[in-house]
This record gives sequence, structure tokens and C-alpha cells, in this order.
Amino acid sequence: MTEQSPTPTSASRLPEPRVARSIADTADHHLEIEDVTKTFGRGTGRREPNQVLKGINLHVARGGTTAIVGPSGSGKTTLLRVIAGFEAPDTGRIVLDGQTVAGEAWVPAHRRSIGYVAQDGGLFPHLSVGQNVAFGLDRAAFGGRYRSRRAAAARVEELLEMVSLDGSYTKRRPHELSGGQQQRIALARAMAREPEVMLLDEPFSALDAGLRVATRRAVASVLAKAGVTTILVTHDQAEALSFADQVAVMRGGKLAQIGNPFVVYTRPADRATAEFLGDAVILDAWLEGSLAMCSLGPVPVRHPTTQGHVQIMLRPEQIRVASESPIHGTVLDWDYFGPESSVRIKLAERVGPFDPRVPGGGEIITIRHWNAAMARRGMDLALKVTGEGVAFPVGEPSSKPSTLAE
Repeated sequence: MTEQSPTPTSASRLPEPRVARSIADTADHHLEIEDVTKTFGRGTGRREPNQVLKGINLHVARGGTTAIVGPSGSGKTTLLRVIAGFEAPDTGRIVLDGQTVAGEAWVPAHRRSIGYVAQDGGLFPHLSVGQNVAFGLDRAAFGGRYRSRRAAAARVEELLEMVSLDGSYTKRRPHELSGGQQQRIALARAMAREPEVMLLDEPFSALDAGLRVATRRAVASVLAKAGVTTILVTHDQAEALSFADQVAVMRGGKLAQIGNPFVVYTRPADRATAEFLGDAVILDAWLEGSLAMCSLGPVPVRHPTTQGHVQIMLRPEQIRVASESPIHGTVLDWDYFGPESSVRIKLAERVGPFDPRVPGGGEIITIRHWNAAMARRGMDLALKVTGEGVAFPVGEPSSKPSTLAE
């Protein structure tokens, strides 16, 4: 199923981002982004102005890892460039470790103590690995301790060891390295200046699946050990959820939600965020108090903000195959992924008298199940729901052209 960014109309109606209680105002903020806006094309006379950032507010804790995730064109990379100092915000300010670096004052990029790793690594092809890493050394900084060639070489080897590469790599050229090794060299070069903050702009997107996971873990480990405050920009939902301790969901130049990975995945702020962060089962339901009645039976809802006719959101893994249950469905088809299968099921029509406000079944949903033998076409399965659902108002914009509930 293809993903589709929300229309500008729906994006412009985004409320202030929902901030999880776990992100406390009293946290030790290393980086503060306040009311930042950025527009391109203004006053050029050649094209219509394009407002890419529309009032961004985000606090990043010292030593923490934040992932900014969103679809292409949502403004993620522009925000990273503004933080780095490659672009100046139109309004708002950026404060790094208590010092304003953009806004009322301006500190150029090379004086911000911020490291930057781009998507392609940006290694110089005509330089060796050692020369690439040494390029990041500021020979005049740190009391001039890297002025001598011997001290610089020792620091290069130390940085390579930090990213799990030994000194034998110093003589190699970038084209002799794997994609994952190149990204680690780029990280070592960025770490050479001992930055306070590291910015990662989709650095793993060009790697194959297995190498991507291994490189991501290696980079996360290096940054955590060094205590570097890190911001990762990505459009990969799984990457954001697994890499960071704070996730900020971006859409249409605004932040839709900020919170720890568990919160944003299990309690998304709106339907578009829910569907962007992973597969979602969306069903019509009738909500009274904290209990929603839908075709899958009664589903508890935590802290509902609306009542009556709603749409209930469940993750596919919350719908389990049961030994006995009044809820049944018929397998239509499935996709086999090895450790689990994605199973499409048509829910049975409800029989007998029931509340006309409650949907009567017949929807098509997708669940995940580990036992492929139970996913044969035409099989009747008893189903049950575990955990809580999230209720959204009817008619809330979707991030996709269609939903898993048809």
C-alpha cells in the first residue's frame, strides 16, 4: 500500500503537538528550538513562497537521542540545516547549551560545536580514510594538542577504534569500503571536533536492510558512550522508534506529536500520525465513557477526548487468534514474512439483535500471526483484542489513500 502525504489543508489544521508527560519541562535541555519558521522563495519573484517550517517548538535533553520522523517534504532536513547553522530561521530562535545561536544573535555553523553526518557520508574520494578523519580535526583547538603529526595520527586511530575500525583502515580510500564502513568513517570525522550535538540526516537510508540495522546499532552505541546529544532525521518509522528515546513526528512543516517511542506508537495524537508510524486497523465504533463497541467487541480506551460515534485504532499485533471467542472472521489472503504472516481477514456479520449504533461487522482487517498454518484462505478464525485502543473523531484526515479497514 502506498503512502500519501496529507494535503496542505489537513496539515494546516494541525493543533499544537501532543507532548508526552515523560518529556518533562524540568529536563536538562541541551538544545531548545522555539517558534522557528522558514520560508523559501520569498521575494525572488520567480516562484511562490514556500513555508517549510511553521512554528517548530522542540526541546532536546542533554545526552539524549531524538528522532525527527515524517514523510518526504515535511521539513525534516530543513529543520536540521537550521539547527546546524547552514540556514537561518525567519523567526524564532535556537538555544544551544544556554547560548542563543540563531534568533536575537547569530553564531556561524563552524562555531556551534555541532557535528553533521549527511545521507551519503560526504567522504572526500581523493583522500585516504586517515586523511578524511584528520580533516575533521581542528589543530588549533583543544589547546593545540593535535598540532603535531604524531598526535593527529594517534587521534585518528582513537576515533577509528571508537567506531569499531582498526588502524589498518587509515590507508584505504572510500571506494574500498562498504557502505556501512563509509558511514562510520563519516561519523568518526564528525566526532573529531568533539561536538556537543550530533545531527544525522538519514545516514542509513542507502544501506541494505541487514547492514542498516548493524550500522545503526554501532552508531548509537558510539554516541551513547560519548554522551553526545543526538538528533536523527529519518522517514523510516522503525528506525526512529528503535534508535531514539524521544520521537518527534513531523508533517506539513509542523510537529504533530512529541513523546517517547512507546507513547507515539501506542497512543498517536491523530489518525494520520497513527497510520504513518505503522500499520493500523481503523474501525467505526460507538464510545461511551471509556469503552468503545466495534465489530471486534468491546475495546477499552484510555483518556478518551470524544464520545459517541468514533473511529477506533488498533495495531495489527493487538488482534490475536483465540481458542474461543464470539468474534469470528474468514481468512482472505496472507503475506508470509518468515517469523510472522500478515493475514487479511473479513469479519463475520453480526447476527441477532444488537445496538444499531454499533457496526455490524463485514469489515476487512489485517492482523499479524506467527503460525502460517493458521492462515489458509477460507479458514474461520476466532479473534480477540488485547490492550487498549485509541479513539479518533469521525472524519479525521488520513495519511493514506485508503485504510486497512475497508
